[in-house]
Amino acid sequence: MGYREWLSAAAIALTFAGFVPYIRTVRQGRVKPHVFSWMIWGSTTFVVFLAQLSDGGGAGAWPIGVSGLVTLYIAVLAYGRRSDTRITRTDWGCFLVATASLPLWYLSADPFWAVLVLTTVDLAGFGPTLRKALAHPFEENLTFFILFALRNLVAILALERYTATTVLFPAATGLACVVLIALVGLRRQRVAASRDGGPMA
Repeated sequence: MGYREWLSAAAIALTFAGFVPYIRTVRQGRVKPHVFSWMIWGSTTFVVFLAQLSDGGGAGAWPIGVSGLVTLYIAVLAYGRRSDTRITRTDWGCFLVATASLPLWYLSADPFWAVLVLTTVDLAGFGPTLRKALAHPFEENLTFFILFALRNLVAILALERYTATTVLFPAATGLACVVLIALVGLRRQRVAASRDGGPMA
């Protein structure tokens, strides 16, 4: 097994390292994910996996495929546990654009355009979760997002072919994870300072 396959295996291990504790906290009711965010993330991630494979991504694409399937499971789990099910018009818009990516890929015969649309939609999918996390910053598991930022970096290193199609999605979503971690971390500090009677930053 070559080094790219080992990196892919490491990225898949990081995927499960992030998902398993996250799923446990959802089951326990300590984390309440936004259902629509996870549905959007799951569907977009799996289609990007297919696009990466078609463009020669090879072993580096497999962590994205695994992530897509497990993400869809979390969406189902969140819905079954009646987590945050509020769905806005913007949420529906993101979902409809995501479903339009497959015809776009078919008509253009170029997976890049589907990946571009899906990456944009996936980033928009962070909106409901970020909105909820800023309002309730202690209901999100930041360790999960840290692991996935790292997972995306390893997945990029495992790619067998570097193109805009294969790199765009993991790079953009990894950066989005870093931004979410920073913003929620700052929000937690402010909420903690307010509870302690300290000065608001």
